[in-house]
Amino acid sequence: MSGHHADTAHAHSNPHTHTHSHSHGHGPQPSRRSLLAAAGGLLIAAAVPGTAYAAATRTASGTAPAPRAGASRTSLVTQGTQLVHADLHNHTLMSDGDGDPALAFASMRDAGLDVAALTDHTTLFGISGLSQSEWDRTRQLADAADDPGAYTAIRGFEWSNPLLGHANVWFTDQFVDLGGAASMNSLYNWLGSRNGVAGFNHPGREAGRFNDFAYVAAAREKMVSVEMFNRGDDYLFDGWADHGSSHLNACLNAGWRTGVTGVSDHHGTEWGHPEGVGRAGLWVTENTRAGVLEALRARRFFASRFSGLRLDATANAVRMGGVVPLASGDVRFAVDLDRGPEWAGKPLNVQVLRPGTDAPDVADVIGTTSGSLVEFTVPLDVEDGAWVVLRISDPSLPNGQPGPAGHPCNDLGVAYSSPWWLQP
Repeated sequence: MSGHHADTAHAHSNPHTHTHSHSHGHGPQPSRRSLLAAAGGLLIAAAVPGTAYAAATRTASGTAPAPRAGASRTSLVTQGTQLVHADLHNHTLMSDGDGDPALAFASMRDAGLDVAALTDHTTLFGISGLSQSEWDRTRQLADAADDPGAYTAIRGFEWSNPLLGHANVWFTDQFVDLGGAASMNSLYNWLGSRNGVAGFNHPGREAGRFNDFAYVAAAREKMVSVEMFNRGDDYLFDGWADHGSSHLNACLNAGWRTGVTGVSDHHGTEWGHPEGVGRAGLWVTENTRAGVLEALRARRFFASRFSGLRLDATANAVRMGGVVPLASGDVRFAVDLDRGPEWAGKPLNVQVLRPGTDAPDVADVIGTTSGSLVEFTVPLDVEDGAWVVLRISDPSLPNGQPGPAGHPCNDLGVAYSSPWWLQP
């Protein structure tokens, strides 16, 4: 699938040439949280991944230090937006979390996040989730924490079906539980009359996998994201033995035009602080609720497993989340990847993911380093499928949730771009 590639890279003022390889293929009262766990293990506690990265960030006391500053917020390949670091999936005592909701937004701001959301569960089959008074309180807490231009605090909720899956919903005035929307279609219908947006959470953790991502055209613009990093997990191949298909493939091949995000899904009391768990980078015109909502709708965001990481990329000068007007031909990618001085020169791979039957095909693997701008050309054909995603990986470490044997993405995922869509 690969043709000739003219690759150049620039580490700011230090240009150098990258070489790359080609890969192809494939007593006390129980808490709400304990009750929910007892009800079939539907909701599980957060955990920091046992990777070398997480181990390296532990202090002598066993707690993780605050995230470092990381890379600058200015893209090397685009203009007009700034990078903000976000975590749009968090829980408190108002559903199955451990922490006081009054402390959550300040904790996330102190941890270096620029955008944060509280998304407690709605009621699960008689087990209490958000009440109306708690929904109102979430708005009050978000409004008190919101600091337009500097810190965006968002109220949301997690629609939670134990069989079909969970979906986060942001920017709506009301919430809905299974009493008001018990199926995927009823959730999509509920969203259709409201201004907010939603995303598919930890895809495949619940057996129904959103009716196996059955596509509903009327909901396409409402469903803006799919989680690839949740806690310490990479959902590209999570549950491969059970599903036999990649969740990313299943979602995008069905027709959804979701961006790709990462979240902590935090259930503890240190919101924003654990290192090595999912988060998102959003490219916003302004750090306000309106700016965040616009970036979500434009799919102008990426998933990251590590704090302080900057990823921006264009395909034929089109930003991630956009449409590339092409039937077939060479596509020129420019990828800006950095995590500041700590990762300077760290070897990483850029994997070009394309639709496959069960797992993504990998059209090319380009070697690069953190702190570099790498450019490369890949021939693409819409006949092979409409979408393309860039996965950033660390080739020195394994993917804890591997897919088919020998697949190039069985190394550690560091970040995912949102897709581009080819459209003649």
